[in-house]
Amino acid sequence: MPNKPQESTWRSPIVLADILAARKRIGAKVLRTPLVQSSYLSQASGQPVWLKLEQQQRTGSFKLRGASNAVACLPEEAKARGVVGVSTGNHGRGLAHAASAAGVACSICMSSLVPANKVAAIREEGADVRIVGRSQDEAQVEVDRLVAEQGMTMLPPFDHPDIIAGQGTLGLEIMEQLPQAGTFVIQLSGGGLISGMAVALRAINPTARIIGVSMERGAAMYESQRMGKPTRVEEMETLADSLGGGIGSDNRYTFGIVRELVDEIVLVDEAEIATGIAHAYWQERQIVEGAGAVTMAALLAGKINVTEPTVLLLSGANIDLDLHHRIITDHRPGSSAEGNQA
Repeated sequence: MPNKPQESTWRSPIVLADILAARKRIGAKVLRTPLVQSSYLSQASGQPVWLKLEQQQRTGSFKLRGASNAVACLPEEAKARGVVGVSTGNHGRGLAHAASAAGVACSICMSSLVPANKVAAIREEGADVRIVGRSQDEAQVEVDRLVAEQGMTMLPPFDHPDIIAGQGTLGLEIMEQLPQAGTFVIQLSGGGLISGMAVALRAINPTARIIGVSMERGAAMYESQRMGKPTRVEEMETLADSLGGGIGSDNRYTFGIVRELVDEIVLVDEAEIATGIAHAYWQERQIVEGAGAVTMAALLAGKINVTEPTVLLLSGANIDLDLHHRIITDHRPGSSAEGNQA
């Protein structure tokens, strides 16, 4: 799904200076994750394909970057009252970890669709966990109550300048590790990750090609871009559970940045996501969750045309291991399932 041409008068609300400042704040709090070339995908594509292994981040996903930056930017009086956020799992874990490291109380509100392993991981970080309803919108009601009644500061998963700037540090890292990269394939949900990365990438390489990937089941940003405004979609169960949730009817940042800086959005179905998870394990020796695998899934399904050195982001590893075992067993190389998805 291509976006409309950029308007020359548009100015990003997040700029490279914000991302450089974020890196100074969080440099000691996050890992500089590896960038490795995939022999399999490079050979299949006819161009060098690299994998950014962000699923090896301390909390198992990129979300720690934005959360750490946002917590670091809070004034002391806000830290004293605590932070709260809504999450499909990975933002909650990242925020809980960042808050704990800063000595800040943290509550995370989630819907019943969030996998149990992600809920448990957030509790292990010391956060107060609240399960409310069957959608992020319903969980957000509890967030709003805690803000109103207890004075906590809401740090949302994506539509916040400090969150976006923190995620943008991934773009800086990639360009330092592989200056010749031209195409970047990035997970797309609420848009905080791809927005921050796109700002950094375009500032360094104005001709960068940026492709967002989401799942077919409840792709809120895709539908919002297609309709030309923030649009609510039904949240459904999906292997890419971390990409679920809406973008907010009052979206201030990510809708516009995605509209202007993302060249294309592609969707993958559940079978393709499963193939991506299995490929990561059998061919790349990496454990990734469904959302983390959608970039590989899109390439393997022939939905991305690779014409230059390309980076695929592997964004998260927080998958239920029983589910992972079933998927990789069903898609073992040489099995009928693996063959049907090739």
